Amino acid sequence: MLNTGKNVATREAYGKALVELGADHDFVVLDADLSEATKTCYFAKAYPDRFFDCGIAEGNMIGIAAGLAAAGKTVVASSFAMFAAGRAFEQIRNSVAYPHLNVKICATHAGITVGEDGATHQCLEDLAIMRAIPGVTVLNPCDATEAAAALKVSLETDGPFYIRFGRYAVPVLHSNPDYEFHLGKGELVATGDDATIIATGMMVGTAIEAAMILAARGIRVRVINIHTIKPLDCSIVRKAAAETGAIVTAEEHNVIGGLGSAVAECVAEYCPVPVIRMGVNDCFGRSGKVPPLLEAYELTADALVNKVVAALQLKEKMAKKD
Repeated sequence: MLNTGKNVATREAYGKALVELGADHDFVVLDADLSEATKTCYFAKAYPDRFFDCGIAEGNMIGIAAGLAAAGKTVVASSFAMFAAGRAFEQIRNSVAYPHLNVKICATHAGITVGEDGATHQCLEDLAIMRAIPGVTVLNPCDATEAAAALKVSLETDGPFYIRFGRYAVPVLHSNPDYEFHLGKGELVATGDDATIIATGMMVGTAIEAAMILAARGIRVRVINIHTIKPLDCSIVRKAAAETGAIVTAEEHNVIGGLGSAVAECVAEYCPVPVIRMGVNDCFGRSGKVPPLLEAYELTADALVNKVVAALQLKEKMAKKD
């Protein structure tokens, strides 16, 4: 993994990947009157006979997706995360997940980095909501390369998927042309034995930056990228817990119900060590430019460094008790 210096929004990579994959994969795309924003407009232009705009009605869109999937089609359905995961929850649960249909829900504009759209559109609960539905695979790619790969894997894997994409342009971390996306497997980004940072989505880049700051202080931190929130790669988490003794999770999501909760559940059951969760602390977002918002909600490399230091202090306390 290497930062190439390019910044690309994962929604942009998603839109372009739809067009590329459309040549070799037989699927249809639905959107809820947001195709210019979700970037499904690229697919609509390339394959107009396989694109359907369902209007501002996400519940109806998922119902249509379920019907098409029940008839044998692979379906990609897009809207903003707030509306895909929130407004259409019941239809996803009952019409897609319950019959285990081949629908890929690709939700854009997730998290604080939606920016000026504000609290109503800054979905911080979607991973928790989708994670709780039986049989739904939940993906949160960290960069453009991973976004395209996640979409491809979902199209080649049977069953319902929820894939989270962002509006904000983030660093392209994967530059290796031979990169392979392994569904359900965490990616070891950096080695270290003092503590572990487990990150997802745009926070993977932040985790790498924090690890570099800590390395300059003589603290070697392991960094793990979790692109598959569900099913979680509990084996890589358990190994990190056993070998480093302290974990900090980082996500652009509520600290309740997302990556932090999934990791804490695994660690508590199999290898109890201190776990500190970094994310939005159970509150709503607010309108603003992205960099100040990340500062305000403490989703920065410096804030993550402080969390790691706190985890190391807890680790030391526990060692003294033993």
